[in-house]
Amino acid sequence: MSEIKEPLVAKFVYDFTEGNKDLKDLLGGKGANLAEMTNLGLPVPPGFTITTEACKVYLESGEEPAALRDEVSAHLDALEQKMGKKLGQADNPLLVSVRSGAKFSMPGMMDTVLNIGLSDKSVQGLAKQAGDERFAWDSYRRLIQMFGKTVLGVDGDLFEEAIDKAKEAKKVTVDTDLEAADLKKLVTTFKKIVKKEAGRDFPQDPREQMDLAIKAVFDSWNGDRAKLYRRQERIPHDLGTAVNVCSMVFGNLGPDSGTGVAFTRDPASGHQGVYGDYLQNAQGEDVVAGIRNTVPLAELEQIDKKSYDQLMQIMETLENHYKDLCDIEFTIERGQLWMLQTRVGKRTAGAAFRIATQLVDQGLIDETEALQRVTGAQLAQLMFPRFDEHARTEQVGRGIAASPGAAVGKAVFDSYTAVKWSRSGEKVILVRRETNPDDLDGMIAAEGILTSRGGKTSHAAVVARGMGKTCVCGAEELEVDTKRRRMTVPGGHVVEEGDVISIDGSSGKVYLGEVPVVPSPVVEYFEGRMHPGADDADELVEAVHRMMAFADRKRRLRVRANADNAEDALRARRFGAQGIGLCRTEHMFLGDRRELVERLILADTEEEREASLKALLPLQKKDFVELFEAMDGLPVTIRLLDPPLHEFLPDITELSVRVALAESRQEPHENDLRLLQAVHRLHEQNPMLGLRGVRLGLVIPGLFTMQVRAIAEAAAERKSAKGDPRAEIMIPLVGTVQELEIVREEADKVIAEVQAATGTELKLAIGTMIELPRAALTAGQIAEAAEFFSFGTNDLTQTVWGFSRDDVEASFFTAYLEKGIFGVSPFETIDKDGVGSLVKAAAEAGRRTRPDLKLGVCGEHGGDPESVHFFHEVGLDYVSCSPFRIPVARLEAGRAATQSAGSDHR
Repeated sequence: MSEIKEPLVAKFVYDFTEGNKDLKDLLGGKGANLAEMTNLGLPVPPGFTITTEACKVYLESGEEPAALRDEVSAHLDALEQKMGKKLGQADNPLLVSVRSGAKFSMPGMMDTVLNIGLSDKSVQGLAKQAGDERFAWDSYRRLIQMFGKTVLGVDGDLFEEAIDKAKEAKKVTVDTDLEAADLKKLVTTFKKIVKKEAGRDFPQDPREQMDLAIKAVFDSWNGDRAKLYRRQERIPHDLGTAVNVCSMVFGNLGPDSGTGVAFTRDPASGHQGVYGDYLQNAQGEDVVAGIRNTVPLAELEQIDKKSYDQLMQIMETLENHYKDLCDIEFTIERGQLWMLQTRVGKRTAGAAFRIATQLVDQGLIDETEALQRVTGAQLAQLMFPRFDEHARTEQVGRGIAASPGAAVGKAVFDSYTAVKWSRSGEKVILVRRETNPDDLDGMIAAEGILTSRGGKTSHAAVVARGMGKTCVCGAEELEVDTKRRRMTVPGGHVVEEGDVISIDGSSGKVYLGEVPVVPSPVVEYFEGRMHPGADDADELVEAVHRMMAFADRKRRLRVRANADNAEDALRARRFGAQGIGLCRTEHMFLGDRRELVERLILADTEEEREASLKALLPLQKKDFVELFEAMDGLPVTIRLLDPPLHEFLPDITELSVRVALAESRQEPHENDLRLLQAVHRLHEQNPMLGLRGVRLGLVIPGLFTMQVRAIAEAAAERKSAKGDPRAEIMIPLVGTVQELEIVREEADKVIAEVQAATGTELKLAIGTMIELPRAALTAGQIAEAAEFFSFGTNDLTQTVWGFSRDDVEASFFTAYLEKGIFGVSPFETIDKDGVGSLVKAAAEAGRRTRPDLKLGVCGEHGGDPESVHFFHEVGLDYVSCSPFRIPVARLEAGRAATQSAGSDHR
């Protein structure tokens, strides 16, 4: 193993009297907060903290830092002097706990060992010291059980089975009914289990116990559950954990002792009050393990009023000091209250918004700090309908949570049926192996979409998010048979068309039958159906309203919508959109217009092509008139046709079969034959890198000019109607400035013709999408012909990484996430080092050429909270996202503008 250099730090161990709450990087959250409580004069058992730096050295080299043992010895000596007893001494033993404590709270994910210092000799001294033999042997069996499982890797079930046998022999049901003699026997049994399973005796040397426990806590940082939790919470893997060595206080000394957990506010609702649990005659793990039933914290007032009153006073002190909801662990030892931990408490999304506004009203924090207490992810949770968590369910599968929400309906297996049944008043779930543009009508009609293939950026996922539809993708364990109109779930149960299913887009879970849905009042607020301050307004709505107002006042980034029709545009405007950043015109060519597109593709002569374009022009113009009317006075960026034309043609296999059958039956098939020839002619091995975007506009004469004319004529019509259209024309997939110059020259000519014909002055900005690495690298040149850039980060991510996003998420992304190659999918949150560096460089180069260049982003990242912060940092003017993500982007833009260094609210 290569030599690991130890960091240049003054020391690896800090006494609780030396630290403070701002040293979380070094002391971990638990150690920093124990130090802070000590500094506040609160009753904290004395102890010391081994830093995260020591853990990093151990994890990198496999060995503890050379100086660590001596430092631990020095601090242990000081602790023994303070306590007036020595670790594990026979007559009056000092016992300690060894507990993990990372920078960010990871409850239950890493290891803790209590009662270190007990041995066959010192257990007698503890019994004498406490005047309670049962307590001493109970503490000893707990140590062997925790040490055996945590440090020596013994199966914890073996200890539990031994306890159960002891209770059966005694004919009792709870641990507290076991007497000292019973616990002595358990200790003997536990030691035999350790010897057999670990291949060694339980260590009797107290220092060996402590040293092994410290190493076990270090090792637990890389335990499976800890790594999984960090991936889920996006906690960096290189932080390491601190270790806290704390003198033991005992809640299992009888009825005047106990342990509990308290919250300064309700973490579920945010309401003020007395919240928590208490358990008499118990140690901390008893509360967490649920071995015995706790009582509500409020009952402590009757059990031990002195301790209760002191705890209430301490809770108020801590909340005022931390200026936030605090989560507290405490122990009462024979009437003496001890504080074992405090931290800023985790809370539900609703509680986060309520607490932030409450603290502003109390004058504890200002609006800027309040914005750091809530997140876009929390707001998203509040916006989508959800299943009743108390309902009985039958889960049959799980896929990728692609678009949040809760949807219930009858399973249908094609778009035609989805539309037909929906028009008859039925609620349906569209079930497909995967979706394509042909499924759009069915997706619109459905309550939700379920696919057995695809990932978070598959067609189904992207479109569903844009529409605010619930979607679960990539549920591979479900066998979808669209021909037989059925789905087979694990266990062999068959879901036939018409059977009711429920899908949860927030968890990816799929259920049989109907699961009751709870609507979101927050969406009703954004839709304008619920007004803050009204009699029927939810207090949560009031809190969300206030936080959104804070964010809108603070943010610099503007927020636009990805919207393709007037209905989506109006919804986006209600949600606070400040324009449209991406109108995908290809979505306007589906449905009834498909035949016109086929004619355009099949055109053999210029006359046939002109006829097709002439037929499409008024339809396109009508689309844009409706869009400009819906977004009057706000910018509307229209992307000219982008996808490969073969997407508008029939499937090559189906068409080949159709032609073959017609030929065998000697039936007329000229049109199908011409279509098949066109499909073969346009077939590409990799169509997403082929004839599409600007290339298509240059190869098919008149296609882009038809669209530009429709935009110009629609703008002129709106101006004549006293409207204020603000159209921006975006050229897709540009890789070189020459492509843009040619298209721009043609567009300028068309716009001039429309101005002359209508007598209307038109100011139509022309820009491009930056979605190819070459475009980003030559942005300075491209800016000479572009008035704006819009970063298409979906395709830019594909081309930078060499990924096909419709394939890679389902094939190997799971393995990449598990191995830590990705912390999160680069299609979900922008890859700052790769894709992000190109965005930053292109923005800077573009503005060097054209200082007034407008910069935006219209990929899926525009609605991702973490990505919004990046776009703020690199100086973009706006982000654009699907209508239902607009509030999230607005909130995060406000948070980005007010982000303070070192603010840590998770």
